[in-house]
Amino acid sequence: MRKYAYLKEPLKCNDMDYIYKIMIFEAKEGFYLFEYCSLDANQCSFDCCYTLLEDLYDEWNDLIDERGWIDIVDPLPYCQHDAFIPIRVKGRDFGRPEWGKLETLKDGIWVEYNPKM
Repeated sequence: MRKYAYLKEPLKCNDMDYIYKIMIFEAKEGFYLFEYCSLDANQCSFDCCYTLLEDLYDEWNDLIDERGWIDIVDPLPYCQHDAFIPIRVKGRDFGRPEWGKLETLKDGIWVEYNPKM
């Protein structure tokens, strides 16, 4: 299960950053909350984990805008759980991850992912 939402107002999270949108991902160890410091971010800036979904909702529901929680499909195998587009560590699907090298799916083909492009 994955859902995302936009905040009513940007939420200051440290001296420099504001959170604009959030995403929930259900994992076996609990519910991850991914926090995004840009409206167009594909990957999160920060995350935390909740044991109970109700606790997450209690903390965040009043902060999200009128669109509410928006369902999003679970990520493809080996892909990043926080990413809005298919992004994975290169070689992870073959058991030989090349940490620091990412790839994304474009037109059915895995190509190098450069988040600054």
